[in-house]
Amino acid sequence: MNFSTEWMMKLSWYILLLYIHIFSVVLSIGPYFVLFPLLAKIRTASFELLPEFLEPFRITVRLTKHAGHVLVATGILLTWLTEWTWKTSWIVFTVLIMVASLYFIARAFSPLLRKLRAPHEDRNVLVNQLRSALIWYVIITLSMMWFMVAKPSFW
Repeated sequence: MNFSTEWMMKLSWYILLLYIHIFSVVLSIGPYFVLFPLLAKIRTASFELLPEFLEPFRITVRLTKHAGHVLVATGILLTWLTEWTWKTSWIVFTVLIMVASLYFIARAFSPLLRKLRAPHEDRNVLVNQLRSALIWYVIITLSMMWFMVAKPSFW
Protein backbone atom coordinates (compact mmCIF):
# COMPACT_ATOMS: atom_id res chain seq x y z
CA MET A 1 0.00 0.00 0.00
CA ASN A 2 1.16 3.47 -0.71
CA PHE A 3 0.90 6.46 1.59
CA SER A 4 -2.37 7.83 0.15
CA THR A 5 -4.13 4.43 0.41
CA GLU A 6 -3.07 4.04 4.04
CA TRP A 7 -4.16 7.59 4.78
CA MET A 8 -7.59 7.01 3.18
CA MET A 9 -8.11 3.79 5.15
CA LYS A 10 -7.21 5.57 8.38
CA LEU A 11 -9.58 8.41 7.44
CA SER A 12 -12.38 5.93 6.67
CA TRP A 13 -11.97 4.27 10.08
CA TYR A 14 -11.88 7.67 11.72
CA ILE A 15 -15.13 8.77 10.05
CA LEU A 16 -16.88 5.49 10.89
CA LEU A 17 -15.75 5.65 14.53
CA LEU A 18 -16.69 9.32 14.76
CA TYR A 19 -20.24 8.61 13.59
CA ILE A 20 -20.57 5.70 16.02
CA HIS A 21 -19.18 7.94 18.78
CA ILE A 22 -21.69 10.71 18.00
CA PHE A 23 -24.56 8.23 17.81
CA SER A 24 -23.61 6.83 21.21
CA VAL A 25 -23.62 10.39 22.61
CA VAL A 26 -27.16 10.84 21.29
CA LEU A 27 -28.20 7.54 22.90
CA SER A 28 -26.54 8.59 26.16
CA ILE A 29 -28.37 11.92 26.43
CA GLY A 30 -31.46 11.90 24.22
CA PRO A 31 -33.68 9.37 26.02
CA TYR A 32 -33.55 11.40 29.22
CA PHE A 33 -35.49 14.24 27.60
CA VAL A 34 -38.38 11.84 26.94
CA LEU A 35 -38.57 11.05 30.65
CA PHE A 36 -39.48 14.58 31.79
CA PRO A 37 -43.16 14.33 30.70
CA LEU A 38 -43.45 11.00 32.54
CA LEU A 39 -42.77 12.69 35.86
CA ALA A 40 -46.27 14.20 35.94
CA LYS A 41 -47.81 10.79 35.26
CA ILE A 42 -45.68 9.16 37.96
CA ARG A 43 -46.82 11.83 40.38
CA THR A 44 -50.52 11.08 39.81
CA ALA A 45 -50.64 7.39 38.78
CA SER A 46 -52.14 4.80 41.07
CA PHE A 47 -49.64 2.56 42.81
CA GLU A 48 -50.74 -0.40 40.66
CA LEU A 49 -49.97 1.50 37.42
CA LEU A 50 -46.72 2.98 38.68
CA PRO A 51 -44.46 0.18 37.33
CA GLU A 52 -45.61 0.97 33.77
CA PHE A 53 -44.40 4.55 34.13
CA LEU A 54 -41.16 3.58 35.88
CA GLU A 55 -40.15 1.02 33.26
CA PRO A 56 -39.00 3.67 30.72
CA PHE A 57 -36.61 5.01 33.40
CA ARG A 58 -35.12 1.55 33.92
CA ILE A 59 -34.80 1.00 30.17
CA THR A 60 -33.22 4.43 29.69
CA VAL A 61 -30.63 3.86 32.41
CA ARG A 62 -29.76 0.48 30.89
CA LEU A 63 -29.62 1.90 27.33
CA THR A 64 -27.39 4.79 28.36
CA LYS A 65 -25.11 2.42 30.26
CA HIS A 66 -24.49 0.38 27.11
CA ALA A 67 -24.27 3.49 24.93
CA GLY A 68 -21.68 4.76 27.41
CA HIS A 69 -19.59 1.64 26.85
CA VAL A 70 -19.64 2.30 23.10
CA LEU A 71 -18.91 5.97 23.75
CA VAL A 72 -15.83 5.17 25.83
CA ALA A 73 -14.54 2.52 23.41
CA THR A 74 -14.91 4.76 20.36
CA GLY A 75 -13.42 7.69 22.28
CA ILE A 76 -10.34 5.64 23.09
CA LEU A 77 -10.01 4.50 19.47
CA LEU A 78 -10.52 8.03 18.15
CA THR A 79 -7.84 9.35 20.49
CA TRP A 80 -5.52 6.58 19.34
CA LEU A 81 -6.18 7.35 15.63
CA THR A 82 -5.63 11.08 15.97
CA GLU A 83 -2.91 13.35 17.21
CA TRP A 84 -4.74 14.08 20.49
CA THR A 85 -3.08 12.85 23.68
CA TRP A 86 -4.57 11.85 27.02
CA LYS A 87 -2.98 14.98 28.51
CA THR A 88 -5.01 17.30 26.26
CA SER A 89 -7.09 19.55 28.54
CA TRP A 90 -10.49 18.92 26.95
CA ILE A 91 -9.93 15.15 27.06
CA VAL A 92 -8.87 15.29 30.72
CA PHE A 93 -11.97 17.32 31.66
CA THR A 94 -14.25 15.06 29.61
CA VAL A 95 -12.89 11.96 31.34
CA LEU A 96 -13.22 13.56 34.79
CA ILE A 97 -16.82 14.56 34.10
CA MET A 98 -17.53 11.09 32.71
CA VAL A 99 -16.25 9.46 35.91
CA ALA A 100 -18.44 11.85 37.93
CA SER A 101 -21.45 11.02 35.75
CA LEU A 102 -20.91 7.28 36.29
CA TYR A 103 -20.93 7.81 40.03
CA PHE A 104 -23.93 10.10 39.75
CA ILE A 105 -26.05 7.79 37.59
CA ALA A 106 -25.34 4.84 39.88
CA ARG A 107 -26.36 6.80 42.97
CA ALA A 108 -29.21 8.87 41.55
CA PHE A 109 -31.61 6.77 39.53
CA SER A 110 -31.60 3.18 40.76
CA PRO A 111 -32.21 3.94 44.47
CA LEU A 112 -35.00 6.38 43.62
CA LEU A 113 -36.67 3.94 41.25
CA ARG A 114 -36.50 1.21 43.93
CA LYS A 115 -38.11 3.55 46.47
CA LEU A 116 -40.88 4.46 44.02
CA ARG A 117 -41.60 0.77 43.27
CA ALA A 118 -42.01 -0.01 46.97
CA PRO A 119 -44.90 1.31 49.05
CA HIS A 120 -43.96 4.83 50.09
CA GLU A 121 -45.29 7.75 52.07
CA ASP A 122 -44.71 10.85 49.98
CA ARG A 123 -44.42 10.28 46.26
CA ASN A 124 -44.03 13.98 45.51
CA VAL A 125 -40.73 14.11 47.38
CA LEU A 126 -39.40 11.12 45.44
CA VAL A 127 -40.64 12.48 42.10
CA ASN A 128 -39.00 15.84 42.86
CA GLN A 129 -35.72 14.02 43.62
CA LEU A 130 -36.08 12.07 40.37
CA ARG A 131 -36.69 15.30 38.44
CA SER A 132 -33.64 16.87 40.07
CA ALA A 133 -31.55 13.80 39.19
CA LEU A 134 -32.73 14.04 35.56
CA ILE A 135 -31.82 17.72 35.37
CA TRP A 136 -28.37 17.14 36.88
CA TYR A 137 -27.65 14.19 34.61
CA VAL A 138 -28.57 16.22 31.53
CA ILE A 139 -26.36 19.11 32.71
CA ILE A 140 -23.45 16.75 33.39
CA THR A 141 -23.72 14.98 30.04
CA LEU A 142 -24.22 18.21 28.09
CA SER A 143 -21.11 19.68 29.74
CA MET A 144 -19.18 16.58 28.67
CA MET A 145 -20.51 17.04 25.16
CA TRP A 146 -19.47 20.70 25.21
CA PHE A 147 -15.87 19.72 25.98
CA MET A 148 -15.88 17.19 23.14
CA VAL A 149 -17.29 19.68 20.62
CA ALA A 150 -15.65 22.96 21.68
CA LYS A 151 -12.30 21.35 22.59
CA PRO A 152 -11.16 24.24 24.80
CA SER A 153 -7.48 24.44 25.57
CA PHE A 154 -6.63 25.22 29.18
CA TRP A 155 -2.96 24.29 28.99
